[in-house]
Amino acid sequence: MSTYASHPESATITNEDFLKFKEFFYRRTGISFETSKRYFVDKRLVERIEATGTGTFRGYFTLLRFQASGEELQQLTNIMTVNETYFLREEYQFKCLVDSILPQIVDRRVGTDAIRIWCIPSSSGEEPYSVAMYLLETWAGIKEWDVEIISSDIDTSILRRARSGRYSARSIQYLPEPWLRKYFKSVGDEYQLCDDLRQAVEFTRVNLAEPTDTLGYRNFDVIFCRNLLIYFDDASRKMASDTFYEALNPGGYLCLGHSESMSRISSLFEVRKFSEAIVYRKSLEAK
Repeated sequence: MSTYASHPESATITNEDFLKFKEFFYRRTGISFETSKRYFVDKRLVERIEATGTGTFRGYFTLLRFQASGEELQQLTNIMTVNETYFLREEYQFKCLVDSILPQIVDRRVGTDAIRIWCIPSSSGEEPYSVAMYLLETWAGIKEWDVEIISSDIDTSILRRARSGRYSARSIQYLPEPWLRKYFKSVGDEYQLCDDLRQAVEFTRVNLAEPTDTLGYRNFDVIFCRNLLIYFDDASRKMASDTFYEALNPGGYLCLGHSESMSRISSLFEVRKFSEAIVYRKSLEAK
């Protein structure tokens, strides 16, 4: 049994409780917590047990499962998901987007439909805003092509932060000084992103483990899903890869984090090795 001196005995989490919650949360979100994450999980469960006044794990678990609105499950999901990022993280992939991926996409493009990019998870917005800045600053084609950037996350509180566009010094530390001056203004010890860039990204709530959430996500040219699949097990990764495959146009590209590989998850994608990065493409012949 796991106990913490700072919490009342009624709010402790047993091994059986942990396993019940782990299975439930996995089924609802696709995220699987290993035993090494036990303290992290227990601590947050105890916080929500006390915040809701349910008193015990049993009472709280009943609330999670049967609350019609699903509000408490969303609250718990918000504090269980990790959102750690910064602007221009793994910049080589943005360079690959501009120098290798987009030239191939526009060469095949018939008509004037917008180029569509999906970033998931959005976290606090650094990634989709980095994409927008990188295109504005380095891609000549931005003058000729409309670009739609949609960014999604399961965490509603992090989406609110992303829309607000306010960041710490740590988040902006790798931005070139001219970009920082151009797109941000200093507000106390934080930095506020300009309205034009904030309006360039649409933020939406999506749970990859819920098929109905992703049905409307289609016709994308590029998907960034970086450092998310490491939190999934094999079954959830396969489900996510199928979702991305359906969401991409034929010839569309999927970019994963540096420690992730689609080759071990799905055979649906073609591996493309550009000079800047390894990415994954949906076949041009795919339907």
